[in-house]
Amino acid sequence: MVKGLQRVNVERSQAVNYIRVAENFYDGAEVAGEYQYWNASGVLIEHSAIACADALTIKYGGVKSKGENHQEVINLIDTLLPAGADKKSGLMQLSKIIAHNNAVSYSGDIYQKKDIDQLWKLLNRFKIWAEKLLNV
Repeated sequence: MVKGLQRVNVERSQAVNYIRVAENFYDGAEVAGEYQYWNASGVLIEHSAIACADALTIKYGGVKSKGENHQEVINLIDTLLPAGADKKSGLMQLSKIIAHNNAVSYSGDIYQKKDIDQLWKLLNRFKIWAEKLLNV
C-alpha cells in the first residue's frame, strides 16, 4: 500500500453498492444537464467517477480511500489493480475528472455545456474501463 494513504476496510461484496451509487450520480448528472444546471451536472459526474473508483478499490482490495483529497483514490487504484494496457489511460481519465473538483464546486466558476461535454467524455472513457474490471 501507498504510505500515508488514508483508507478504510470495506467488505468486498459492497462493491456492487458503490456501482449502484455511481449509476445514480450518473443519472442525476444527466437530469441536471437537461435543465442546464451545468455545475450541478459536473459535481454529479465527478461523484459518479469517485463512486466507480471506490467500487474498484473495494473489489480488488477490500478498502476505499477516506481522505479529503480525491486524488488519493488514484494512487490506491494504481496500487491495487494489476497492470494492464488500459490502466494508465483509465487513471488519467479519472485524474482529469477529479482535477475539476475545486472549479466546479467551490471556485465560483460557472460551467457551461462545453465544460460538461468534456467531463462526460472523460467519465464515459473511465466508466468503460472500470466496468470491464468490475464485470458490469
